[in-house]
Amino acid sequence: MKKPATEAAGQNATTLARLQETLIAAGVEFIPENGGGAGVRLRKK
Repeated sequence: MKKPATEAAGQNATTLARLQETLIAAGVEFIPENGGGAGVRLRKK
């Protein structure tokens, strides 16, 4: 049985938030789009 779209969207948002938190904890920085485009980089130690 297929899940309602709103439930699936909520689960996707939760998964993406957890993935981003995990990457940040591992040293990945998310760079905002400020004219040069969004991106990621490794944090300097």
